[in-house]
Amino acid sequence: MTRSLDNPLLAELRWVHDMIRRDLATVRRLADDTERGGPFTAVRDGLRELNTDGPLFQLKVNCLQYCQFVHHHHSNESALLFPAVRRSAPELAATVDRLEADHRAVAGLLDEVEAAARTLGSAADRSRLVAALRTLSEHLLEHLAFEEEALAPVLASWKRWPFHG
Repeated sequence: MTRSLDNPLLAELRWVHDMIRRDLATVRRLADDTERGGPFTAVRDGLRELNTDGPLFQLKVNCLQYCQFVHHHHSNESALLFPAVRRSAPELAATVDRLEADHRAVAGLLDEVEAAARTLGSAADRSRLVAALRTLSEHLLEHLAFEEEALAPVLASWKRWPFHG
């Protein structure tokens, strides 16, 4: 794999992905605390901690904002990065197809997390949110690792982001 330090484009992609991973770990911990019956105030304080620590570009995040960030990140990749990859590395067409399919699958999982977060209240709601977050975590972490590995060679060949033409 191409080292991030040698490739600023890959380093930027990994930087964003690492923020997603870090916050996903925090959200997953909060889900586990919720499932164990932790008090709502502890979960709320955990979400505030995400907010005050400034992850994800200093945005004030909570579960719904986190999901929107990932949706936005994937939309940008699909609209800007993937067409550039297809143009500069046509041999990666099947890989880009898989990444786009992953984005659609993750979008559905994010929608489920958002729906579960909006109705959080009862024990059943907590269980739904915990299950949604665990499923999202598993799929999203796998997707991020695959995307970085698959795109590293083409990103290493770019001297700048070739979004247009």
